[in-house]
Amino acid sequence: MTAARSGPPLGGYADLARAFRRGRDYDIVVRRRPGARVAVIAPHGGRIENGTSEIARGLAADDFHLYLFEGRLEGRNFHALHLTSHLFDEPECLSLIATSPVVVAVHGCSGEGEQAYLGGLDVPVRDRLAAALRAAGVPALTENHPFPAVRAANVCNRGASGRGVQLELTHALRDGTAPQRVVEALRPALLELRGG
Repeated sequence: MTAARSGPPLGGYADLARAFRRGRDYDIVVRRRPGARVAVIAPHGGRIENGTSEIARGLAADDFHLYLFEGRLEGRNFHALHLTSHLFDEPECLSLIATSPVVVAVHGCSGEGEQAYLGGLDVPVRDRLAAALRAAGVPALTENHPFPAVRAANVCNRGASGRGVQLELTHALRDGTAPQRVVEALRPALLELRGG
């Protein structure tokens, strides 16, 4: 039986791993692509923030590194398994992104309608991705929103360059056909980053 826990805050992955079992309560997926400069991660995938794993898989495809931390509990995955981004220290994730100059973290957030909030310390890549979303008709904010992701400890900023991008998507962008639109908007912009 899974250990009972009152919910957040967790101190990090070690706390989570003491309370829950990999392969039953959560899964970790790591796919390395030789020579890839970009890592796409969904640290709150599966049932934690629905749709983020699927979007991350679509963005990474066969071109980029992929990391997924996926909740598998029957319920309350966000409450039980959500590690705040600045505390997200799962070792396989940190190992993967340590060699990736570009890290894009896909998250889900609440909010009305379709809205993307982009943060992180990699301002040029953040702005490039925001422009790609806007060109596809997806509202995208890069400033004056609740998800700036500017802490150095935020997992998106712990890659090889010390800068990354956090992509927060409302439920409307993680449901139905919207995820495919997000992937189709962002993939070309990410593919441009392959050469450095």
